[in-house]
Amino acid sequence: MCGRYVSSRKPEDLVELFEVDRWNPEQLLAPSWNVAPTDDVWAVVDRADRETGELRRELLPLRWGLVPSWAKSPEVGARMINARVETVHEKPAFRSAFAKRRCLLPADGFYEWTPVAATAGRKAYKQPWYITPEGGEPMAMAGLYEYWRDPAKDRDDPESWWLTCTIITTEATDAAGRVHPRMPLALTREHAEAWLDPSHQDPDELRALLSTPADGRLAARMVNLAVNNVRNNGPQLLDPPPES
Repeated sequence: MCGRYVSSRKPEDLVELFEVDRWNPEQLLAPSWNVAPTDDVWAVVDRADRETGELRRELLPLRWGLVPSWAKSPEVGARMINARVETVHEKPAFRSAFAKRRCLLPADGFYEWTPVAATAGRKAYKQPWYITPEGGEPMAMAGLYEYWRDPAKDRDDPESWWLTCTIITTEATDAAGRVHPRMPLALTREHAEAWLDPSHQDPDELRALLSTPADGRLAARMVNLAVNNVRNNGPQLLDPPPES
């Protein structure tokens, strides 16, 4: 799974990297070295302009944890932060978004954990690892997004609509596979373009885009135990643990 990740790049940098056409500078998210479920995260989407119908690439803040349109409460989103690539096209919570509402979720890297047994002087704990492309390039994690309307509010109220997302995961490779069996599925630039295009709705063609993670090897290293607390943030989280 992918339960935490790093997204420290400025929106202006993401606009350039992902060739975004539209971004509202008033929508700001602080850089985060400890992105957690239910946080707002940056997403790249291709959507048709409401007035002209022209397809535009947008950078939007979405809530991490997909809430299906038919959900009675947004609380279900906390359990839908990941969608398995093997079944995403058929699961009721994800299949509609898989066909029509796909996105990219930019990340510097992600965290996974390994258990460490208790010793005479220390209790058992989980050691966080930071996993990132060796070359330092950003990851374009494949994702889905969905609209959910709060039935307690007026339909015309902008605050009645929620935009939420999920990260697609696959079998882990490279260094990530030595830490955890699953990892977020990052797309190559070529596959990312096709993935974003809402006119592509054939399930088999879409699944073919998700067959292998993006090119490039991954590096994994142990980092500060402070990552384990979602309230902690900052670049110091990527420092090695004191005992290493």
